[in-house]
Amino acid sequence: MDFSPLITVLEGDFDMDKASATEADTLDDSKQMSKGKPPRHISSIQHNITSTTTSRLQVAVSAQDLDVCSLVMKSSPDEKTEFLPVYRSGSCAEQGAKQFMEDEHICIDDLVQHLGASVDFSSLGAFYGVFDGHGGTDAALFVRKNILRYIVEDSYFPLCVKKAIKNAFLKADYEFADDSSLDISSGTTALTAFIFGRRLIIANAGDCRAVLGRRGRAIELSKDHKPNCSSEKVRIEKLGGVVYDGYLNGQLSVARAIGDWHMKGAKGSACPLSPEPELQETDLSEEDEFLIMGCDGLWDVMSSQCAVTIARKELMIHNDPERCSRELVREALKRNTCDNLTVIVVCFSPDPPQRIEIRMQSRVRRSISAEGLNLLKGVLDGYP
Repeated sequence: MDFSPLITVLEGDFDMDKASATEADTLDDSKQMSKGKPPRHISSIQHNITSTTTSRLQVAVSAQDLDVCSLVMKSSPDEKTEFLPVYRSGSCAEQGAKQFMEDEHICIDDLVQHLGASVDFSSLGAFYGVFDGHGGTDAALFVRKNILRYIVEDSYFPLCVKKAIKNAFLKADYEFADDSSLDISSGTTALTAFIFGRRLIIANAGDCRAVLGRRGRAIELSKDHKPNCSSEKVRIEKLGGVVYDGYLNGQLSVARAIGDWHMKGAKGSACPLSPEPELQETDLSEEDEFLIMGCDGLWDVMSSQCAVTIARKELMIHNDPERCSRELVREALKRNTCDNLTVIVVCFSPDPPQRIEIRMQSRVRRSISAEGLNLLKGVLDGYP
């Protein structure tokens, strides 16, 4: 079957003839300068230098304003085109094949409204979390109810949010151990996303995962803390633990978790099972379309890229993050996941993702077999 390639593009056209002519003019002007003669296009060169210098200054100013330990998003009146995300979220949770539902999650699209006057927080912000419980629901429910409060009440908030988040995870672990009304042998992984302005901070302890959809590409913002992961295995063995058949001390399939106090020593002592999160920070841009947060029930049967492909396709159709999260859960169930399922989809624009187009310079006729065509269709649709 013969068919011509897609005629599409990401960002404008490129003309090789024009590029070659421009390069020749630049070389010619360089020769004139070396001979002491002014270049023929001195005005255009000055304009380009001025534009480049201004652009670099703007980048420098933006980098300076976005201080790591500050929630204040500064902007000058001239920077009217600076990207500011709009937070829209949807979630879906299903029990799946397990006997009990032990997952919890939280979605707050407007932190200012949620926190009210109790906290001095004036920047646009949002907070999301996925908590995958095990051994009962007490740990996951406790963390969902308290983690945000522990963050905003920490002495480092709002001057250094990353430190406040890390302290909040540790406090949640200790406070849970002190609550005599709860089963402290239960545990939970914890994945949170704290967003203020364009800054996104992901904190993860366990095997939940956060994936950014950047114009169709999957960008993983967290690392799965599995016991057989090389860095986690080294840490576990240094602290006297063992990894047996992929399980920490032969009991737990994650290397980091809040709770599980039957596997921990005294408070403050280092132990193989750690509640300390790993943090990753990024500044959102116009190319960042949405964020997927999910428990391991999703990632056990689906790659990060596959999830982004499915989510993007759904959002282009209906632009509804909740329906999108339901579709991801439905697809994971269809693939026979054996765990509870919780998925959050956060969109950063009121508009749906735009179709990605690639313009080809020449029309080349190609042929492909029916089998190859079906395989290509499956890959593009996100289904293996």
